[in-house]
Amino acid sequence: MNILDKIITRKREEVMLAKSQVSVKELAAAVNFNRETYCFKDFLLDKKCTGIIAEFKRRSPSKGIINDTSTVEDVTTAYSAAGASAISVLTDYDFFGGHADDLIKARAVNSIPILRKDFIIDEYQLFESKALGADIVLLIAAVLSPVKIVKLTETAKSLGLNVLLEVHNLTELQRSICLGIDAVGVNNRNLDDFSVNIQTSFDLVDQIPNEFMKISESAISNTDTIKKLKAVGYNGFLIGENFMKTTDPGAAMGHFVSELISV
Repeated sequence: MNILDKIITRKREEVMLAKSQVSVKELAAAVNFNRETYCFKDFLLDKKCTGIIAEFKRRSPSKGIINDTSTVEDVTTAYSAAGASAISVLTDYDFFGGHADDLIKARAVNSIPILRKDFIIDEYQLFESKALGADIVLLIAAVLSPVKIVKLTETAKSLGLNVLLEVHNLTELQRSICLGIDAVGVNNRNLDDFSVNIQTSFDLVDQIPNEFMKISESAISNTDTIKKLKAVGYNGFLIGENFMKTTDPGAAMGHFVSELISV
């Protein structure tokens, strides 16, 4: 059993427990559930923003602890101030050290879209995401059937949530892309050995229909890479570890953006 299998096995247990503790009706009564979600596309394509989806991430299965001292409020508000188009917040605890409260805290202090970064396998998690204050949900093609992706997308859209479909290769892209999703994210990380290769994004960009926003994820650590990705058609760039591995992630993003916009 690889790490992804372990994560999904654990996630099924988590969802089952959550369903027994909090009903969908109770989720729908949450304060954030009735807020109007931000339109991901409006922010991602806004020329005043950077296209960067800046991630708050404490640890990962491959790297262990990345940053367990910075607070979600401080980091995400600094990301927003630096020009982030959106914020990604990990809510998986067992493997990434995240928590649902992290998203609630980030929502309370930010006025840009927030992506709930987790392993969505059940419609219940979409209602949960809306209640937490998420604007965008991640659907990972590697762990979902095409039929399930369509069903989850339909439910997400009915709740006003934006959908980011994540793929790792051409096979996943071709079998999973469907109407209703807002963006396709190409994850440059190999899920079998966790190695990264930015070439994956360059190989797949022309295979993604232009009706969808195109996002490159992982393996982005310098501004030259973003400039090259923009040149071939990418609209967004998910960056987390590059900022989070520093003592001041917000300042790290600020320096990165300064370099990105310099002539």
